[in-house]
Amino acid sequence: MINTGDKLLCTQGNDFYSEGKIYTVGRIVNNKYFQVLTADNDDHWYATLGDNGIYVSFDSMTAKSSKACFDEVFDEISYKSIV
Repeated sequence: MINTGDKLLCTQGNDFYSEGKIYTVGRIVNNKYFQVLTADNDDHWYATLGDNGIYVSFDSMTAKSSKACFDEVFDEISYKSIV
């Protein structure tokens, strides 16, 4: 379950999210959609929690890569073991 304030590791980046960087979950919309704040934490895109994991989809006119993917970071120790 995703909660506001959770940390996500970007595993596939694009123009808005950098691979290997940690992002924060913003407002929860419902059990499938929620905000992922951008690097500035001033803006966000809506992410989907689906069968294929956590991702933000973009149309081809918005970003070169149509999808950014994320894994949930459970704690700082987990993150350090990934990188």
